[in-house]
Amino acid sequence: MSLRLSTVILPYRRWNEGGRAAWQRAEELGFHTAYTYDHLSWRSFRDGPWFGAVPTLTAAAAVTQRMRLGTLVTSPNFRHPVPFAKELISLDDISGGRFTLGVGAGGNGFDATVLRQEPWTPRERADRFAEFVQLLDRLLTEDGKEGVSYEGHFYSAHEARNIPGCVQRPRLPFAVAATGPRGLRLAARYGQAWVTTGDPRLYENGTSEQSIQAIRGQAEKLADACAEIGRDARGLDKILLTGFTPDRGRLLESLDAFVDFAGRHRELGFTELVLHWPISDSDFAADQKVFEQIATEAPDQLG
Repeated sequence: MSLRLSTVILPYRRWNEGGRAAWQRAEELGFHTAYTYDHLSWRSFRDGPWFGAVPTLTAAAAVTQRMRLGTLVTSPNFRHPVPFAKELISLDDISGGRFTLGVGAGGNGFDATVLRQEPWTPRERADRFAEFVQLLDRLLTEDGKEGVSYEGHFYSAHEARNIPGCVQRPRLPFAVAATGPRGLRLAARYGQAWVTTGDPRLYENGTSEQSIQAIRGQAEKLADACAEIGRDARGLDKILLTGFTPDRGRLLESLDAFVDFAGRHRELGFTELVLHWPISDSDFAADQKVFEQIATEAPDQLG
């Protein structure tokens, strides 16, 4: 099974001060997809520069030709499906059908309260996520003149028109981030790919073997969710966003270390590994030369 390498470029640099160059370099290095986070700010970057995902990806689409682009991930925290669908269709058009929507339930950080709403309970977050994905699916698929009308508990639409629809048919692909049963059922029903970061409970004190076992369990539950609706889980791409597993500190130390890590996760059925573009003085600090060596040489070693 082939294993693709992708990257995620955080939107913390001005476009003319390193932002554009990173996206263009990612394409030169041969990455399959370059993603960015879709947040209003994020953790240790909260008090520094941070730019919007949609404008950044639009600019990236204009300065690249082959590499796919995407969010990793969008959540309902500050987005409504109706206006967001229009932006997604525009991104898909500008990129020439190179866009993938990574989508997840979101968390309880800054994005969850910046609009002065009360933090949602886990159940409400899951309910919103389900409705968000369901309505986005309709908005991006049903592009006729009659529009989409919908009345849900959290979101509504009245004759929302999205002509001419997506370049990619029947719509642009969804990469659904999920580890719990409800999210995995959404991935099984609506996803063209499934995304995980591993088990967050193992982040601080877990071992590599514990992480492998936890991720294997997640993949098995995804397969069960697919089987419930008569879908073969082998038809979904499986994406690991790296940098959050217990062995994250060794991941980009050398080409050999990465190839070992990648091989063990390929055996779990993963089709794509996503590496954070190095950022000095952050959790994603790494040697740029080693990072680029991995991007260019690891694919051949992994077959």
